[in-house]
Amino acid sequence: MYEFTKDCMIGIKEIDDEHKKLFDMINDAIALADKTDDVKSIANNLIKNLKDYANVHFAHEEAYMKKINDPELESQIKEHKAFAKKVNSFELDTSSDEASKKSLNDILVYIIQWLYKHILGSDIMIGKLSDHSEEAENDNPFEFTDKYKTDIALIDDEHRHLFEIIEKTNELIHENLLHDKYDEIMHLLDELKTYTETHFNDEEALMEKISYPGLAAQKKAHAAFVDKLVHIDINELDEIDEHQQAYLFELINYLLSWLSNHILGSDLKIGEYIRENNISID
Repeated sequence: MYEFTKDCMIGIKEIDDEHKKLFDMINDAIALADKTDDVKSIANNLIKNLKDYANVHFAHEEAYMKKINDPELESQIKEHKAFAKKVNSFELDTSSDEASKKSLNDILVYIIQWLYKHILGSDIMIGKLSDHSEEAENDNPFEFTDKYKTDIALIDDEHRHLFEIIEKTNELIHENLLHDKYDEIMHLLDELKTYTETHFNDEEALMEKISYPGLAAQKKAHAAFVDKLVHIDINELDEIDEHQQAYLFELINYLLSWLSNHILGSDLKIGEYIRENNISID
């Protein structure tokens, strides 16, 4: 069974309730499938119900994002369409009971993995993306300040470097006089992805070492963010025009906001856990 845990809650009741309903539908299907060898009717009902409910949920989510002028709306619509296309194209393998069970399990695994990545990589940011260009001149949103410190030297140093890479990318985006800057931007984004993966591996190894209870939730969040980095649409950057500039501004805003929120909402708790339990990590 797949649990709709607290880390999957984005803080918007209607959306959280609908996400939980999707988890419940999947878990109900798994429970029913475990009780029978003939899963054809279960699969058909599940897919129909999922199609209907997902469409309603996506419409609600997109309407909310449009209402608050969320810059990630266009990206969300693309992700929703990709999910709908996958579910709509599903056909149960009915060649045997065993094949039907495997076919149903495959689509359920796809759906639950997609939900985890979508919620933790995209939905978690609904309403939380701010326009950093409007910050006060004395405030640098790319600065790794004390509020982000976990008091774990390795983690803090790696977080600081992630902020630095994002800041360098942002500076390049705003550099109007630099020709062929997009190759350099893509190089920095690739560096960000590689370093982020290294950091997440280090962080997860530390959490495993100290038996941190939030490890599973952290792994899901990390996987969702890496997935977003991997699927940055390079085709959007083919030419230098206002559209590409806008795309990059929104991308930097997303990367910085996700990292900031993740550190403040999740990573600081690792340091608290170490201090509360007097754990030595030397």
